[in-house]
Amino acid sequence: MADKKHNEDLVVLRPEGLYCPAGDFHIDPWKPVRRAVITHGHGDHARRGMGCYFTTRASLPILHWRLGADQNYTVNEYGEPFTLGNARVSLHPAGHVLGSAQVRIEVGERVWVASGDYKRQPDPTCVPFEVIACDTFITEATFGLPIYRWPETRAVVQEISAWRKDCAAKDQAAVLYCYALGKAQRVLAELLSVDNEPVWLHGAVDTGVAVYRSAGIDMVETHPVAEAEKHFDFAGKLIIAPPSAAGSPWLRRFKRAQHGFASGWMRVRGNRRRGNYDRGFILSDHADWPDLLRTVKETGAREVIATHGNTDALVSVLNASGIHTRIFDTDFGGDD
Repeated sequence: MADKKHNEDLVVLRPEGLYCPAGDFHIDPWKPVRRAVITHGHGDHARRGMGCYFTTRASLPILHWRLGADQNYTVNEYGEPFTLGNARVSLHPAGHVLGSAQVRIEVGERVWVASGDYKRQPDPTCVPFEVIACDTFITEATFGLPIYRWPETRAVVQEISAWRKDCAAKDQAAVLYCYALGKAQRVLAELLSVDNEPVWLHGAVDTGVAVYRSAGIDMVETHPVAEAEKHFDFAGKLIIAPPSAAGSPWLRRFKRAQHGFASGWMRVRGNRRRGNYDRGFILSDHADWPDLLRTVKETGAREVIATHGNTDALVSVLNASGIHTRIFDTDFGGDD
């Protein structure tokens, strides 16, 4: 009976990734396939080597940046349906990063939604998450534990600004690590109403900021560190760099500096200590525990499939509440 049930599923797990048999396409595959529907541009969701890519129009500049403009892309507006095989497919806002999407799949009278990564907090750099009614909801569970609850973004960005000013008083630079796609741009956009001091950027972040600016996203003034004069004094400046820059020779530019990390993982103090950061700022582009539960309820799904992250706790709680829940073990990472 179990095999028959899975054969009827609109999305199944294959070695290449999540696969829709009725539509003959994969969602965010991790191995080369003929047709890939891409939810967003992060490296663990968008990979090179696919025959053709289906994505949102807003995500296309990011895929050009990450995968190259020479790939075979088909773009659609949010909510615009298109047909793949016997499946009616449409992409809907996920609120994760610019252009991010959930995948709605309709076959006959059944509707499944694969969320990709998503969040419910406001974000000035992308369209807010849209609740899609469905029979089965495939949800991420990156922060699927009750300890993960996010503070208001405005309060976190005010903390970042206050930290920079404190560093200025101590004649130090403030080096903030955060992911180059999505998080860095979100911080810069939120800073617009909090701090008018220009921000300096690592080259990897500067490229992504240029992509967002070309899409019309307003952010605080920025300059690439590489263009600063040789003996420029960065004391009192906020510098944004990717986590990979921590401990690298690139930091020698800043003789006196404190180091902070903006991530949902900073909710756990041990993560900050292990990373040897002076400050941790709790800021995530994923749904926290309350929003995972709220979203499942609002979709009205009778069945939930949890993927990457802390799936076990979410499955346990949802099953106890009467929602049949199971797990897809995927290769998606836990970056935030």
